[in-house]
Amino acid sequence: MTNLEEILALAADRALSDGELARLNEVNVGLDRALGLRYTIIEPGRVVAELHVASRHLQPAGLVNGGVYASLAESTASLAGMVAARGGVVVGVNNNTDFISSVRSGVITAEATPIQLGGRTQIWQILCTHRGDLVSRTTLRTMIL
Repeated sequence: MTNLEEILALAADRALSDGELARLNEVNVGLDRALGLRYTIIEPGRVVAELHVASRHLQPAGLVNGGVYASLAESTASLAGMVAARGGVVVGVNNNTDFISSVRSGVITAEATPIQLGGRTQIWQILCTHRGDLVSRTTLRTMIL
């Protein structure tokens, strides 16, 4: 199984295994791949991803660019939304990200959980942490196409 849709269909009913997560991370494309995002947990109602901070994620002052946090949130919750929509196409329609603390290096973990799951729209909370401390909080509204 290598197809993203097939892998996500499994996650609608149960947590993905380590092997399934590895396959998903291998076939992941686009911005997730460009950022170096790695999914570590995908299960109904929860998606967790990690980002190992590299120089490409930093703004000129040497801190992780705010757009990285917004992108982590959008990617993580959109994937969670696809799982919740049982493979339906989900797009972000509003991303409100609060930057709480700065990061220069290390690993940022993003965790998306639902606030509301409707038939046409969803609202997700995404918490990004670094060494256990909250560094950003996002509320993302998605629409199921």
